[in-house]
Amino acid sequence: MTGRSKGRPDFFMARRLFTIFLIISVLSACVPATSKPDSVTPANPPNWWQDAVFYEIFVRSYYDSTGNGIGDFNGITEKLDYIQSLGVTGLWLMPIFPSPSYHGYDVTDYYDVNPQYGTMDDFKRLVEEAHKRGIKIIIDLVINHTSDKHPWFKEAKDPNSPYRDWYIWSETDPGYAGPWGERVWHPSANGYYYGIFEAFMPDLNYNNPTVTEEMNKIASFWLSDVGVDGFRLDAAKHLIEDGPKQENTKATHEWYKNEFYPSYKMVNPNAVTIGELFGDSLNTIAGYVDGKQFDLAFNFQLAESIIESAQTGKAAYFANTVKTSEKVLKNDNYAAFITNHDQNRSMSTFSRDVNKAKVAASLLLTSPGIPFIYYGEEIGMTGTKPDENIRRPMQWNADDFAGFSISIPWRTPDSSYKEINVAAQEADPESLLIHYRKLIELRKQYSALRTGELIPLESGNPAIYAALRADKDEVLLVLVNLDDQPVSDYGITLKNGTLTDGTYGAESLFDGGQVEGPKVTGGIFEDYKPIGTINPYITLIVELSP
Repeated sequence: MTGRSKGRPDFFMARRLFTIFLIISVLSACVPATSKPDSVTPANPPNWWQDAVFYEIFVRSYYDSTGNGIGDFNGITEKLDYIQSLGVTGLWLMPIFPSPSYHGYDVTDYYDVNPQYGTMDDFKRLVEEAHKRGIKIIIDLVINHTSDKHPWFKEAKDPNSPYRDWYIWSETDPGYAGPWGERVWHPSANGYYYGIFEAFMPDLNYNNPTVTEEMNKIASFWLSDVGVDGFRLDAAKHLIEDGPKQENTKATHEWYKNEFYPSYKMVNPNAVTIGELFGDSLNTIAGYVDGKQFDLAFNFQLAESIIESAQTGKAAYFANTVKTSEKVLKNDNYAAFITNHDQNRSMSTFSRDVNKAKVAASLLLTSPGIPFIYYGEEIGMTGTKPDENIRRPMQWNADDFAGFSISIPWRTPDSSYKEINVAAQEADPESLLIHYRKLIELRKQYSALRTGELIPLESGNPAIYAALRADKDEVLLVLVNLDDQPVSDYGITLKNGTLTDGTYGAESLFDGGQVEGPKVTGGIFEDYKPIGTINPYITLIVELSP
């Protein structure tokens, strides 16, 4: 007996209104499109995030505007020009709520901001200034659990409190462990409570309709009162347990589909949610995004394959994973990335090899999915576990404390900051930062790179990744040499008849020089070589025109 309530709130009116919204959306999508403007960017994409490139920021580590050694909202506002110059159009901020922990994933108040980061007015000004620049902001919403310092949980320790059933309790220890063998039932003076991650992170009880109602109010507050554009949902698969089954339960799926999704879409139909489903299969991820439970999910398999291909020089890891992702996760409804705040930084995995970091960026930014870039990844910051070392201060310049602060930061910057920093790379046209900027700008210019169909190609060489990205008006060829040697023994083959017959013109858009187009017969081409030799670690992007 865990004390879970089995009641459910009445959401019939909410669902009826949401159904009307969906009908209107479908009818709007059926209106014939007008002719395409001179710009290749669609005027009204189906969802704004399909055209976005996101940038993940740990507020504590981005920029300190007050000189106290801790990053803050005003610091990010001061750096919006840099963020805009990178080309990103969406920011994901790691938790900004009050919390006793440095990372913020144990929340004590869902209706306020961490005072170390500034005031609510400071945050609202950040949102306003970002929106002026065409940059959306989503925030980490930690809905699975709270801090044990949250007033709700303090009250819940009393068996007679109305907050008791906001959490999950048992008079005796149920005895089972968590998915990784960890302890999940924690003793207290009045029974055992459930917390899948830590004893100081007790899980909320979403079988209690009052908890659901409160979380919907919280989402509404941030969307309508504060003006954020959506949420990243931490630990999304752990929401509702079914005894020892603690991941992806039927009740969890139903909660997102029937409660949370329609609720936040009623508040703002253009709001986006992105679920974290670490360790799950692509088919499991598809169940959430295709089932209208949230809009996007992070594709961890794709991230792993980017690292693997860049590290080994073998294209098959990435080519096979991105092809499978496109089959299983329809409509590019997944978030692509290289690493995030929970993983060793990619540049450390690559042993500070900038060329490997460049080809990893090329795979990310020329392929389907919505790209997310972890702050500092664009300049090649390094860092390995513990987590504090992969969340170090941003390296702005070679000044004391990496230009992050004028005083000792909350965490010592990585020792590489003297050589690896924004200022140095902005002055170097061959730097990793400039590579990112050029790729993001190209992605913004060509809709085929954002929402176009992925057409896999055979390259005839294990080091060459080859694919077409195509939409109604554009056909782009992407080639990436993942090897440290020049490659001339290759030949690009398109096996499925998808192109109009004829001899194609070719224009190099990225790092190619003079290139030649293929001759297409029966919709295919064979043994096509746009250039004789592809130099080491080169990304070639070619526009093909019949």
